[in-house]
Amino acid sequence: MKAVFTMWRNTRMIILASVCAAIYGAALIAFKTAIPLIPGITEVRVANIFPMVFSLLFGPAGAWGTAFGNLIGDIFGGTLGPASAAGFVGNFLLGYLPYAMWTTFVPFAERSREWNVGSWRSWINYILISFLSSASCAVVISVVVDALGIVPYAVLTKIITLNDTFASWIGVILLTSVFGITKEQLGLFWPEVMEERDVGHPLAGTIGAWLVALSAVTGLFGGTIGLPMPTTGWVCSLAIMVGCLLL
Repeated sequence: MKAVFTMWRNTRMIILASVCAAIYGAALIAFKTAIPLIPGITEVRVANIFPMVFSLLFGPAGAWGTAFGNLIGDIFGGTLGPASAAGFVGNFLLGYLPYAMWTTFVPFAERSREWNVGSWRSWINYILISFLSSASCAVVISVVVDALGIVPYAVLTKIITLNDTFASWIGVILLTSVFGITKEQLGLFWPEVMEERDVGHPLAGTIGAWLVALSAVTGLFGGTIGLPMPTTGWVCSLAIMVGCLLL
């Protein structure tokens, strides 16, 4: 998780975070009232094709951009409220986990941080991580929204996970289209923008990745095997945060 903090020393990464926030926020605002699922809470989020793409291209800049972009969407979309803090954290995870788990989610992990359209490992990694990051986002947001008495945990976790996962899967088209241009022509692929010493190499990355994965799945489906909800959701949220620190 070192790069999340050290990126703020890099001017280009700060600019990338700002651009990601602007694009994501604008897309959220544009479709905020198009197809509402739960008015004031969530809608069909067309904009969610972006977080996974931003994450794999721009790393921590994509994570911060997604978090601040969601906040911008809430402010200017008229849905700012107590749950927005959870939305900030949840969307941060949506932009953080893909790049952080890309090389640590063994045995599916890629050996490099690059997206390789010709590699089956990249495709499996993308499909799994998009689901796990979406589920993690859903669990963290839903426990808070449930505690506020707005929407039941069991309902909201499913809606957010499905919404974000399908959008992320569609986003692979965008990633495939722009990865080569971003890396080779623009020189903005995040490991090449940041200094190697600022990127860091987690010693317990694989443990962190699996802790996130198991916690996200348990938080999403625990109720179906009789685990108490949303108490299990709170425990899983804490475990997801610990896993993120290890990545």
